[in-house]
Amino acid sequence: MGAAEVMPRTTFHTARRRLAGAVACAGLLLAGCSHMPRSGPHTDEVTESLQAPAAAGAVQIVNVDAGIARALISRAKQATFAEVLGNAPPSDKSTVIGVGDVLDVTLWEAPPATLFGVGPVDPRMPSTVRSTTLPDQIVDRDGNIRVPFAGTIRAVGRTPQEVQAEIVKNLKGKANQPDAIVRITRYASSTVTVVGEVTTSVRLPLTPVGERVLDALAAAGGVRQPVNKMTLQVTRGTDLAAMPLDQVIRDPKQNVQLRGGDVVTAIFQPLTFTALGATGKNEEIAFEAQGITLAQALARAGGTVDARSDPRGVFIFRFEPAEALDWPVQPVKATPEGKVPVVYRINLANAESFFVMQSFRMQDKDVLYVSNAPAVELQKFLNLVFTVTYPVLNTIQVVR
Repeated sequence: MGAAEVMPRTTFHTARRRLAGAVACAGLLLAGCSHMPRSGPHTDEVTESLQAPAAAGAVQIVNVDAGIARALISRAKQATFAEVLGNAPPSDKSTVIGVGDVLDVTLWEAPPATLFGVGPVDPRMPSTVRSTTLPDQIVDRDGNIRVPFAGTIRAVGRTPQEVQAEIVKNLKGKANQPDAIVRITRYASSTVTVVGEVTTSVRLPLTPVGERVLDALAAAGGVRQPVNKMTLQVTRGTDLAAMPLDQVIRDPKQNVQLRGGDVVTAIFQPLTFTALGATGKNEEIAFEAQGITLAQALARAGGTVDARSDPRGVFIFRFEPAEALDWPVQPVKATPEGKVPVVYRINLANAESFFVMQSFRMQDKDVLYVSNAPAVELQKFLNLVFTVTYPVLNTIQVVR
C-alpha cells in the first residue's frame, strides 16, 4: 500500500521538475530570441543601424517618392546616337577620295582622235568617238594619281567630279574635245570597323549610299546574343555613344549615318540584380539591356512572401555617383572611386508607392532586400517554445 502511494508522488515530482526546466528553457529562449535564425535585419534595424552615430553619413538613406524617381531618371538619361553623332542625310559631298582608294578613270576624245585614237570604239557614242579606260588608279600616300598626258592629279579630299574636271582641264590643248569619268571602285580610306559580339568582325567600306549603324551590323552577320541583351556603342573620334540595340531597331532616328573611321562595337554585358530577404526567391536575376523598373524586378523575384514580408521594408542597396541627388546627410562620404553608398527605401503599405515603383529604374548590381515582419520572429519563438514545452505538458496530463 505504501509502495503504491510513493510511485504517483515520485512521478508527479519528476514531471514538475521537467516543467520547471521547460519554463527556464523558455526564459532563455525569450532572452535570446533576437538571435534566432532569420534572412536579414528588420525594417527598423536597417534604418537604426545606418543612422547610428558610428555610421552617420557613411550610408545615405533615401525614402523613394515620385520626386526622387524623376530625379534619378533625369540623371540616368543617356544621350542618343542622333544627339551625339547627328543624322545628316547622305550627300555626294560627304564621300571624298582618300589615300588607298581605287579609282576607275575612263577618257574620251572626239574625232579626229589623235591622242587616244588607239582605243576601242565606244558603242554608246558616235562611231568615231573612242574611249580609253586606264588601269586602276590607286591614290598614293601623297594623295595623287597619274593620268597620261594630264600629269599628276590631286585626288585626296576631292570628290570624283572634281578630279575628273581637273583631268579634262589638263587634257585641253592635247586631246580633241576631251572628256572623262572618274568612279571610286574600292573605298579603302573610308571604312567602318565592326567588332564585339558579332558573327564576323569586319571593316565595311562606305559608299555614296550612306551606310548606317544597322547596315554595318548586318555586314558583320548580326549579333551572337539575344537582341534585347545587346548594347551598341559607336565611337567617332573623341565622341562616344551607347544605346540598347532593340531601341535602335525600334527608333529609326537612332539608325544614324556612319562616317569613315567610326567603330561600332556590339557589347553583351549581362545586367543583374540580387534579390534577398522575404521574396519568392533569393538569387541573382538577369535583366535586359534596356533596363527594368522596381515593379518588374520585384515580380521577377517572386514578389513578397505574404507570411513573412514587411511591406514597409523594401530596400535597394546601390552605389551612386556623388552628383546623383541632393543627399540628406552632409558632408557626403564617398568611396575612393567617388561612389556614394545609398539605401533606397520604399513603403509598399502606401498605395502611391505602387505608381512610384513603375518609374524607379533598377541598375546593374543592385541588391533588392525585403525585410521580415516583426510578427514573424514572434511566431518563430512561439513555435520553438511549444516544441519544448508540449511534451512536458502532455506528460503531466497523462500522470493526472
